[in-house]
Amino acid sequence: MESYDHVVIGAGSAGCVVARRLAEDPRRRVLLLEAGPSDRRLDVKIPAAFPEQFHNAKVDWDYTCEQAELGGRRIYQPRAKMLGGCSSMNVMIYVRGNRLDFDGWAEQGAEGWSYDEVLPYFKRSEGNEEYGGEFHGRSGPLNVMRLREPDDLSRRFVASARAAGVPANDDPNGAQQDGAFISQVTQKNGRRWNTASAFLKGAPKNLKVMTGALVRRVLIENGRATGVEFSRGGHVEQVRSAGDVVVCGGGFNTPQILQLSGIGPADHLRSLGIEPVVDNPAVGAHLQEHPLAYVNFELKPGHIGLADAESKKYLLPWILSGRGKLSSNVGEALAHHRTLPDLPAPDVQFVFAPAYFFDHGAGEHPNPALTIAASYWTPKSRGSVMARSADPAVAPAIDLALYRDPDDMAAMVRSVRFAREIAQTGPLSEAIAHEINPGAAAQSDAEIEAYIREHTQHTYHVACTARIGAPGEGAVDPQLRVHGVEGLRVADTSVMPTITRANTNAPAIMIGERCADFILRPPAGGARRPANAATAAA
Repeated sequence: MESYDHVVIGAGSAGCVVARRLAEDPRRRVLLLEAGPSDRRLDVKIPAAFPEQFHNAKVDWDYTCEQAELGGRRIYQPRAKMLGGCSSMNVMIYVRGNRLDFDGWAEQGAEGWSYDEVLPYFKRSEGNEEYGGEFHGRSGPLNVMRLREPDDLSRRFVASARAAGVPANDDPNGAQQDGAFISQVTQKNGRRWNTASAFLKGAPKNLKVMTGALVRRVLIENGRATGVEFSRGGHVEQVRSAGDVVVCGGGFNTPQILQLSGIGPADHLRSLGIEPVVDNPAVGAHLQEHPLAYVNFELKPGHIGLADAESKKYLLPWILSGRGKLSSNVGEALAHHRTLPDLPAPDVQFVFAPAYFFDHGAGEHPNPALTIAASYWTPKSRGSVMARSADPAVAPAIDLALYRDPDDMAAMVRSVRFAREIAQTGPLSEAIAHEINPGAAAQSDAEIEAYIREHTQHTYHVACTARIGAPGEGAVDPQLRVHGVEGLRVADTSVMPTITRANTNAPAIMIGERCADFILRPPAGGARRPANAATAAA
């Protein structure tokens, strides 16, 4: 059986970071396991082509979430299955989160995760083409740039949002998060710059990357993680790990992998025929996601936006120089807003697309249109992710719990109303013919709520399913060590104590940086606390 110093599970937004940083120590042999294939695909590299990956079994886990509160709707949840993970499939928006998010984590017991403590890790990764100084890094491997060719409609949106009362602020990752602006994106020369590009290219030879490796379970002996079992090419294999095993499967796959390894709610594990190693009800619980509602408008003649972006005439300019409509990230502009004046920070992000975007891009409209999508940032609702089977190929049961708390719905109704206000204000209003969704018939709160319940989606931001917290309340400690098992850590958005006011790619990368640092440079006084509730259940 082959042996490594560290095994990292999942080559996604955080996993690529963890593996690369560990391998920068030439004394360590690191194995990075990824269930999917390479990211060398045109629909990955072309920013505007990301919807082409959806429902593609080769690169998409293609999950489905069911929810009674939304009339039993089955909601599609794409999750990338390839090198770079969801950084290969996302809209490339670079927003880190609010100071209050991270300070709130520290106040909840996540020692070492305050804003001032995590900021250096954001800066370490970042190679920002525009900003430096106190809040930004200029020399990191993750290239960040202002979208260089935004559509005229996107500039109109920014002007209209500011006219409607959103502050003028071009940098949401600086001193203030409130504001309306053209998006900062993880691109380089008009091409997607995912974590595979940033952290795996030019990686040291002591890092081995293995694709097509579906992890079955973490091997645990006498309370310690000793390796990983996975299937590849129709064969089941095992590898040993002398040091930490790090699970970076993301908000859905990480809790599933932990549960298949015997770490989770003991009664549920036994019902699947899995012998419990650690009884911890927090594994798979506390799921948070940003609900999203589309508000669409048809454009007046003379405005086209990205409606013709699929034309072959745009391919050559992109190939030659990374320019033209194919370099668009679609979510070209943003507005961060407080739907109530006494809120301490923005509670909604409006994502503007100069195109008709509905039902994850599957919806169609016969004429050019635009989209203002409201993503609600501070949901109170909590869902879950639970393994359905001991077979890792069987998708877990996912409950997003969207709007389970009525305050979340009230906030989304306010958000839809403000999206309309932006559209009716300033230069954007001059380009709009009429509203498509929710449509003129939806005017009362009840009518808007009915539209939301029928058509709401999510923002692809899954978090908190293996969160930092005390045993039983959390799955990992502040150094990301899994309660009750030595030598096992988690690094991805699942460890968030609460979801950030952010597009979660940037925080996931920061979490990967922190995890690698915990392993390479253990903090003083970082002894593990007693397991307490996370006790062996055998």
